[in-house]
Amino acid sequence: MRILIIEDESINASRLKRLLEELEPNCEILAIIDTVEGAVKWLRANEKPDLITMDIRLADGISFSIFEEIKITSPVIFTTAYDEYAVRAFKVNSIDYLMKPIDKSELEFALQKFKKLSKSDSNIDIAEILKGFINKPNFRLRFLVTYRDGYKSVNVTDIDFIYSEFKTSNLVLKSEMVIPIPQTMEELEQELDPDVFFRANRQFFIRAESIKSIANYFNAKLKIQLKADPEREVIISREKAPYFKQWMDR
Repeated sequence: MRILIIEDESINASRLKRLLEELEPNCEILAIIDTVEGAVKWLRANEKPDLITMDIRLADGISFSIFEEIKITSPVIFTTAYDEYAVRAFKVNSIDYLMKPIDKSELEFALQKFKKLSKSDSNIDIAEILKGFINKPNFRLRFLVTYRDGYKSVNVTDIDFIYSEFKTSNLVLKSEMVIPIPQTMEELEQELDPDVFFRANRQFFIRAESIKSIANYFNAKLKIQLKADPEREVIISREKAPYFKQWMDR
């Protein structure tokens, strides 16, 4: 199995290489590339890999733009920290999509899917799969919520943060109004723009504008204090902390 890794974070690239070699001892890692430009040059100059693992966000842009420059028929396993808007399309078309930090069992399952795809001798035109998704994410714009004896429309831009309590998701508006909604946090993760909302943990989605302070916490975690509710602690795990910092620093 000849594998090309496209990943711009050296720690993640090293971990992914190690996991691949553990799961497939006979695999050959052809190269580790960290940019869109580098990936296009490599793919033009070399025989196509059996498999590509590809981060969504690279050092010089979004990896989807690679498909605009060159036709790729190799199966792709996408990896990312927060971009999720094309996940359904990828899975339907036997292309897996893994969230960072990569879980070994999930990667193993993705490799099994790849092997089944290879046996079917199918050529996947990734550009066609991505057509209509590139730069056109269909994120939620508003919520229709029950209000008094009727309904109220709440724009996503009016939300300060979202929290879950007693299995109920709650919108906290900039006006400080709290509105319960029927959607689960997992459903919201699919519907909200990850550039705007960061899922800090199982209980919270936060916006950059809603943050009052960021402090180091024990065991390399982070503690977030919110402007609208400074008494409520939002803890970001050690694993998620690097992705949160990357999300904030752009």
